[in-house]
Amino acid sequence: MSAATVWDGTDPANRERALSGAVAAMRRGGLVVMPTENCYVVATDAFSIKGTALLRRAKVQPASTPLGLLVASPETVSGVAARVPPAAQLLMRTFWPGMLTLLLRPQATLAWDHPPQAPVAVRMPLHPVALEVCRRLGPVAASTAALAGAPAPQTVQEALDSLGDDVAGALDAGRVGEEAWSPVEDHELASTVVDVRNRIPTIVRPGAIDSVRVERVLGALMGDTVADESAG
Repeated sequence: MSAATVWDGTDPANRERALSGAVAAMRRGGLVVMPTENCYVVATDAFSIKGTALLRRAKVQPASTPLGLLVASPETVSGVAARVPPAAQLLMRTFWPGMLTLLLRPQATLAWDHPPQAPVAVRMPLHPVALEVCRRLGPVAASTAALAGAPAPQTVQEALDSLGDDVAGALDAGRVGEEAWSPVEDHELASTVVDVRNRIPTIVRPGAIDSVRVERVLGALMGDTVADESAG
């Protein structure tokens, strides 16, 4: 049985208390289960060495594992990435907030536990609870609240059953993943991932946002055919 505190964010009258509790726990370097559009993730302050170490331990990941970040706005990205190229800026304007993740070169001058040679994966969520957590805390390091190979949890209880022993608290926003938050996204798929570190952006994981739409936007900017290299 998990000893994690569960904050009820399903009731609007209680949401402020729930958000405050979850953000405070993450600021202390604790792990908190929180909702995104299609699943619950386990998250912490991206700049907490304690928190990111706990996150990797909970997910049984080595220290070389890059961080996945949730941010509150496109403006935040320049603080965590060494460079935000025009292609990234266009994709953010077109698809954020939403199910599009960008791979960028990490900002090497930051005091954080991110492998310097690995890309940082950044997304601005559309789920209002996740977005509000990012607004209050800053960049949030997050990963699906399930061990590798397990189904992505759609309820707080499913997440706690998977990772409960390592979690300080959980922000309950009800079941997620049953319907799309956007009419142009497939809620049954993970986010589309685009690598924008090089001159020609590459779709490395097709997902919730159709690759054709992404390629059309990039093609207008690049005047080139954007490579589509599926990660499977």
